[in-house]
Amino acid sequence: MQRTQTTKSPGGANALRVVDPAAPPPIPRGRRAQALLAEILIQRGVLTPDDLLIALALQRHQNLQIGEILVSRGVVTETELLSALSIQHGTGIADLNNDPPDPALAHLLGASKAIALNAVVWRRAGSALVVVTNRPDRSLEIREAFAESGQRVIIALAGRDAVQDAQTVLYGTDLARIAEGRAPQDNSCRNIRPVQLARVVGLVAAGFLLGLLLFPTATIVTVYSLAILVFAANVALKFAAAGAALRAERALDKAAKPASPPPLVRMPVVTILVPLFKENEVAGGLIANLSRLDYPPELLDVMLVVEEDDHLTREAIATCRLPSWMRAITVPPGHPRTKPRALNYALNFARGSVVGIYDAEDRPEPDQIRRVVRCFAALPPRVACLQGRLDYYNATHNWLSRCFTVEYATWFRLLLPGVQQLGLFVPLGGTTVFLRRHVLEKVGGWDAHNVTEDAELGLRLTRHGYDTEVIDTTTFEEANAAVWPWVKQRSRWLKGYLMTWISAMRHPRRLLRELGPRRFIGLQVQLLGAVLGFLLAPLLWSLALKPFGVRHPMDAVLSPIHYGILGVAFVAVLLVGMGISAMALRAPHLRRLRRWVPLVELYYPLATVASWLAASETMMRPFHWSKTAHGQFSHPSVAAPVTLYKDCAPERSAVAASSLSRTTNAIER
Repeated sequence: MQRTQTTKSPGGANALRVVDPAAPPPIPRGRRAQALLAEILIQRGVLTPDDLLIALALQRHQNLQIGEILVSRGVVTETELLSALSIQHGTGIADLNNDPPDPALAHLLGASKAIALNAVVWRRAGSALVVVTNRPDRSLEIREAFAESGQRVIIALAGRDAVQDAQTVLYGTDLARIAEGRAPQDNSCRNIRPVQLARVVGLVAAGFLLGLLLFPTATIVTVYSLAILVFAANVALKFAAAGAALRAERALDKAAKPASPPPLVRMPVVTILVPLFKENEVAGGLIANLSRLDYPPELLDVMLVVEEDDHLTREAIATCRLPSWMRAITVPPGHPRTKPRALNYALNFARGSVVGIYDAEDRPEPDQIRRVVRCFAALPPRVACLQGRLDYYNATHNWLSRCFTVEYATWFRLLLPGVQQLGLFVPLGGTTVFLRRHVLEKVGGWDAHNVTEDAELGLRLTRHGYDTEVIDTTTFEEANAAVWPWVKQRSRWLKGYLMTWISAMRHPRRLLRELGPRRFIGLQVQLLGAVLGFLLAPLLWSLALKPFGVRHPMDAVLSPIHYGILGVAFVAVLLVGMGISAMALRAPHLRRLRRWVPLVELYYPLATVASWLAASETMMRPFHWSKTAHGQFSHPSVAAPVTLYKDCAPERSAVAASSLSRTTNAIER
């Protein structure tokens, strides 16, 4: 059992130092400054020479401290490391939980600087300031931060989570306000005024009604012509994208197999942001899924981003003892409460040079992070974003999940790669997105008010001259397999497309200049065309009644021959579209869904319902985020465990054994 004792720092500040009575006596004070951390840990019996050799070998390939490597791999605990660091640096250990920092001193070290240095100003000690950190190796930088003011600094230590919690209390409210408006105002949809949109829609509706009264035939022809034009544009884009993707695949198959890339000298730290809201049902499974990632744990920085008042999810996470490479970030309350706002806030605390996003129910392939890191290393700097494929692990839950899986396979395996090949902007998905952090910060992070922040960010990256590529790796997630939840989810996506288009088209000339003519035209089809296509689809469905002798409003301008031509064209498009979907289902685990492809056409009318809901919400509550519940439709045979384990971290012996194996593999690679 450990005991604590209060020591007096040189400047007069009290600090709590953890003392292990079973440990050997501390190194004498005269040798403390020169004592190596490893020597202290070995002397205390918590580190073996073999573990030290492994950590030193890893350090040659990673820009990390020995202590970070040892804690991340479970060789030593954070408490043991802090105790050794306090001896090495001759500092005290502060108890920030029971004795929090003085808020009146927070301004002496700004939020960004405090987070960068892993530090907070704790209290005054006479004429000195006591600054608490979990990184004493940054003591010189901390002192330099106060050099201009001539303030004397005393360093004390605390755990990583304790320092982070203190920073949240001191700076959280201000950082949350910044997160709400981080995206540039010209690109953000936060300036959209629903009242103005309602007026525009009202004028269009009034003009349509007036046209029906005064020029009925011309008005009907105009509306149906618009529906056919939008349909043709969407079909042209779909066929062109699928063709481009298939041509690229054939070219890759014919090309000579490239030589294996050289091993990376240094792999980067990768931050994974996982925004959670009312996700207590999947918290345990999430931790298990992310623990399968085959990437050095000391280079993983997984952040579970939770709203402050989401007590259920916070309690679920607190029940688990998170691995050392995983931490919870609490987002202070604010408006709007959206995923992008939470991501903007959490980005302040990220350690990695690469930032990725997962959803709560995601199950990424184990080698996904390694693939991403190697792709970024091989690609030019202008490629700022990598988008992985998404698939569903509950595809056979019911007819809706089957159709949803077919749609996703078509989108992520053919159409999205084709859009990339065509040189158009890539509308990102909300998960399995990886970005170079410096580029993400340069373009302004996410738009906190946009309910499809992913697609908007993809457009903004393109406008700034950066490219996005689709990477050959898959994340499995849960398909929304109930009709009304599916409609609400799809309406949010379509509403976000509509809001992104409205925001971008406020300055059409500038948008044309930034995108160029081809991307500008493509944008109209990708965003506006996607929404209008579903909104106007019922007009085209009505044409299917003509073979049954039903009178139609277009009879005044279309002859039977014209109806026949349209009918043949629609059937041809339908058959080719089915063929594209069937080709997208070439993966072995997807082939069984090919017989469901014809039913997808009966599934799309739900999107029309969603489009009308999206249009109405754009005018009434544009920033409302319709939350998708997770963990509702997973089949027991494939679902990740949802039990909230009391101890989610393995025992030290198991971690040490795993570390030896994984370290040997890493060094060999």
